[in-house]
Amino acid sequence: MEVSRQKLWTKDFLIVSLINFTITLIFYLLMVTIAGYAVENFNASTSTAGLVSSIFIIGTLFGRLGTGRIIGDWGSKKTLFCGLLLFMLATMSYFIALNLPLLILNRLIQGIGLGIASTATGTIIAQILPPARRGEGIGYYSLSAILATAVGPFIGILLTQLFEDYRMIFAVDSVLAIICFMMYFIVKVPDAPKNANKGADKAGLKLSNFIEMRALPIAFVALVIGFAYSGVMSFMTFYAKELNLVTAGSYFFIVYALVILASRPFTGKLLDARGANIIIYPCLVLFAIGMYAFSAATSTVVFLIAGALIGIGYGNFNSVAQAIAIKVTPNERLGLATSTYFILYDLGLGIGPYLLGFFVPTMGYSAIFLAMVAVIFLSIILYYFLYGKNEKMKQINI
Repeated sequence: MEVSRQKLWTKDFLIVSLINFTITLIFYLLMVTIAGYAVENFNASTSTAGLVSSIFIIGTLFGRLGTGRIIGDWGSKKTLFCGLLLFMLATMSYFIALNLPLLILNRLIQGIGLGIASTATGTIIAQILPPARRGEGIGYYSLSAILATAVGPFIGILLTQLFEDYRMIFAVDSVLAIICFMMYFIVKVPDAPKNANKGADKAGLKLSNFIEMRALPIAFVALVIGFAYSGVMSFMTFYAKELNLVTAGSYFFIVYALVILASRPFTGKLLDARGANIIIYPCLVLFAIGMYAFSAATSTVVFLIAGALIGIGYGNFNSVAQAIAIKVTPNERLGLATSTYFILYDLGLGIGPYLLGFFVPTMGYSAIFLAMVAVIFLSIILYYFLYGKNEKMKQINI
């Protein structure tokens, strides 16, 4: 029985991870192409194109906002079904988004669907993992998103090179969304604990009904880190073209993912054995160095080295920070902890492209990415005061 309880690689773990991989792949495939689509088809400005890109993440934020509470009331299974259904329908609706307002609205709705579905999958994973191996298990689970960050942009950039018509991208996304929805029916999803809303005022609108306060400190650090990374995600295509490194741009996320795949088995186990600080501080420093190299890149070699450094730094920070949010939270509030973490993280990713887009015409991409180095170093200070200096005192769910 003890061996069974300690298993990580169960059928449900694999299928839920595959669902998360698929919806995240669609997200990143569109993230690197939709700004170009808005510019080419609707003559959108750089800032407006950034809004078209980032409004998806704002939708994701709205989708997550009440999902932690909904999981406690409905259970993980019903919540996941609703999220995947909405996400699939919105993905198929790009064909009828024939003007800029409709495109922005559809991106917002699709983001809400992703927010609901991905919060449910993250909660399910936290529920089925053995507590003593949660850091390791969440690290492996987050690889599904990491792989998607590589495969999605690679496929997106490849499709834009092979086809002039963006409808091919929408067709591929629609097929993937349908497959993802069908996978739901072959997984057994545990419901949230019956006392999931213990301590909450069910009839009221108390903040604690929607936000897990214990997860807020690390989630705020994730907001700053998400903001620093958001420009890489949204403006990669434009930046690579400006540097005449389009091919390198398509392989950037492949390198990014490979270094995370190589390092994740070690960082997950190290988190459970030694705590987060030994991972977080080096990762943030490497992220800053990688961002500097990215801002100064003039060759394919430097461009891809930057991708490797950003992958080790940013990629591992994200999974460890998510695990921290789970570890500091009681089991009955895992849904709220998961949604709280991603609400702030998504907020950083969402506002970044829109705000940074205003500075592109005057500063240029390189200067913007260089400025993000300072933002990353700011996050190191924030992490120390908000979590790092009292790490051992804060972990209760281990």
